[in-house]
This record gives sequence, C-alpha cells and structure tokens, in this order.
Amino acid sequence: MSRRHPEPASAGTGAGREAHTHPVVFVVDRHHRPLQPCTPARARKLLASGRAVVHRRTPFVIRLKDREVADSQVDGVELGVDPGSKFTGIAVFRTDNTVRAGLFAIEVRHRGGQIRDKLTARAAFRRGRRSRNLRYRAPRFLNRRKPDGWLAPSLRHRVDNTMSWVQRLCRWAPVTGLHVERVAFDTQLLQNPNIAGVEYQHGTLHGYEVFEYLLAKWGRECAYCGATGVPLNIDHIVPRSRGGSDRVSNLTLACVACNQAKDAAPVDVFLADRPAVLARIQRQAKLPLRDAAAVSATRRALWQALAATGLPVEVGTGGRTKWNRHQTGAPKTHTLDALHVGLLAGVRSCPRQVLVATATGRGSYARTRCDRYGRLRMPKSKTVRGFQTGDLVHAVVPAGKNKGRHTGRVAVRTTGRFNIRTSHTLMQGIHHRHVRLLQRADGWAYTREEERRFLPTLNGRVSTPQRR
Repeated sequence: MSRRHPEPASAGTGAGREAHTHPVVFVVDRHHRPLQPCTPARARKLLASGRAVVHRRTPFVIRLKDREVADSQVDGVELGVDPGSKFTGIAVFRTDNTVRAGLFAIEVRHRGGQIRDKLTARAAFRRGRRSRNLRYRAPRFLNRRKPDGWLAPSLRHRVDNTMSWVQRLCRWAPVTGLHVERVAFDTQLLQNPNIAGVEYQHGTLHGYEVFEYLLAKWGRECAYCGATGVPLNIDHIVPRSRGGSDRVSNLTLACVACNQAKDAAPVDVFLADRPAVLARIQRQAKLPLRDAAAVSATRRALWQALAATGLPVEVGTGGRTKWNRHQTGAPKTHTLDALHVGLLAGVRSCPRQVLVATATGRGSYARTRCDRYGRLRMPKSKTVRGFQTGDLVHAVVPAGKNKGRHTGRVAVRTTGRFNIRTSHTLMQGIHHRHVRLLQRADGWAYTREEERRFLPTLNGRVSTPQRR
C-alpha cells in the first residue's frame, strides 16, 4: 500500500474488531455513493468474505465492491442537529410514523475559545509593534467594512464545524432530511411572561422557554445550595409580594427545599449568614450569557447553510426539544437532544456509544516557533517520509524495546524515527519503515463515550402535548 495515497485496508488488519465497536456501520457502493447503513455483524461478514473493504476507519465506513445504488434498496436516514457554543450534538436516525430509532451519534467539540484567545493575542502583538516604534505600521481598521452576515472567526468556526460533519455524513449515509434547533427560546416571552394575545404562550409549551433559558444561565443547579439532579423550581430573587417583577433578570432556579425555606423572604435576609452566595447570585443575575449569545448568533447562519444543501430542513425550538425529552424520559445530553429535535411521536432506541470528535486543527502556517532564547526554526515541510503529524498509523516492530503492534496517532520527526501515541502509552523512536498509514489526519481527535441509557416510551404524542 502506498504511503502517500493509501488504499482501503482489508479485513485482516483488525477491521472486524473496529466494526464491532461501532453501533452502526456506514456503507458506500463501488462508486462511493451512500447505501443504507448496516449492523456491525453484517459488516464483519462482508469484510471476511472479501465483498467489502474498509473505506474509512473513524467513523467506520465500508465500501462494497460488487454493489451499486441502483441494485440496492435505500430507505434513507435523517439527521438531527442540536447546535451549541462548546458542543454540538448530531444524531443519525430512521423515522417510522414519526417514531425515531437512533443509529449513530456524534458530539462535535468546538475550539472557538482557542480561536478567540489567539486572535486577541495577535491583536496585542500588532499593537505592540506599532507602539514600540520598531517600524511604521499604519492602522487599517478605519477603511475596512464587514460584509452583511459577517461572523467573528470564533463563531464562524462553529458553523463550519457543524456543516463539515453534516456534509461528511451525507457522503456516507443516504440522508433525506435535516432537523435543527433554530431558536432556543422566545425573547418576547422572556421580557414579559404575562403578555396577552399570543396563542402559543397559553398552550402546551407555555413556561418551557423561560425555564430552558434559566437552566442554561444557572448551570442546571440550585442557586442557593448548588444541588444538581433534583427537581428545580423557578424562584423570584426579589419576591413579587415585595415588588419584584417577572423579568428574567429577577428569576433564578431553586430546589424544592430552598424554595420552601426562602418563601417570601428577601434574598439578602435569606442569605444573611452566607454573604459569598448572596454576592454570587446578585452578580450572576446581571451577567449576560456568553455561550447563549454565541449560539443565538450562529443559529440563523447554520440554518441557512443547512438549507443551502438542498435537503428539506425542519426547524424547532429548545423548548420543544425539552418537552420531547420529558415525554420519552431521556436524560440531558447533546446527542440525545439532537435525537429529539422537532416533532416526533416517540423514540424507539438510541445508540449505545457516542463518537466524540474534538477539533484540533491542522497545525499552523508559521514555520518558526519562539522560545525564551529566540526563534526556533521548524521544518519547511510538514510531510516526512509520506507521513504528517496526526495521521492514524499501524506499526509492526519486529524487534527491540518497541517490539509488537501499535496503532495510534503519529508525530513525525525529520530523522525518520517517529513517535506513536496509542490508547495506552507513547511509543518513541519507531522507524518509518515499520509504519503503515491507515487514515490521514483530518483535524479531529476521536474518542468514544458511553451514552447515558434510558428506557424510551412511545405513548406520548408530541404533536398534541398536554400542559405540564
């Protein structure tokens, strides 16, 4: 197999074991067009018989050598997207009479915070160069105009990450529809919960929008005692009997015990013996939601990008998603939220494992690195002996202290002796002739986590929900 242009591996390199660890295996035909996903057991049989080869390792995709789309029955799957500031959940599922069966789940972890910090540091370096009189650098921010729909790089990164995975899944699975949360809560409802004349506010979802906002703002815990995993009530910081309003800035979350103990007492009296907690609540009540603001700024751009794919896109709200989870008894996770987006009658099953994809990037353009002694030069080329840092490789070392088989991410060295980070340890000084490429580095680090299990219920119909 060529190192520079790797071909898919056969079933003899651990492909059967890798197929077993995946809840569902994506399948493409001989022309790389998506077919209906199959079970790991069937994928192992196809690989062992030689009818299929490994098309991609993570996520696991096989390619049939004797099958085309025209010769197969393709029912199609759908994608649910739950956008977030730090994490975005994506679920692949089948739908039968609005009852969903989860097939695959992925949690995309963004690095918007790292991008923001690097841009801030770059701006500081540029200001420093101008003020130190090392050379003249005229400021150019006065003649720049941002185009319509412009997003900061840290926000655009979140949209691009999500779209990248949606497009990838569309290449590996026959996606027929998309579901996405377009809004998290109604801003008009947040400002005035007693507004009249709007029918849906007096319907079955009344109260979910404000509560969803407060859950995000107060971290899903009691503001007074910090209890988590217990029923939480909406509490007025300044009681209404003492002139407090219903504005969201005067609302917080309290467990049942704290809510009953506080009753109608002023918050400064209730927390007189805990001044630190009182100061935190008063400070947090006035703080804006940075993560919520980031999500609100990118939801419309994400919806427009999804609509540009040409696939039918159904939108929902965070309040509807939460109502769906309450009906099925599902816990709060990013991928389960993606499975519950929009209108549904129930959930039949969910994946056992979640693929966690963490954005790592593809390195930097700079070929010098600063240290405390000056400038340390880096290699002019990122490719060494046909490998790049981050590639997924398999090494078979016949002798020496590293004797054995090792699979993991490689860190290249110009000497030709590489380091391989496996799931257990770091193997150093492995010669490049013992290394074989499995998958090119794509800017993501992959891990797997067990999904929080729940017993789905199929009795509730979300299209006609009841008042809570």
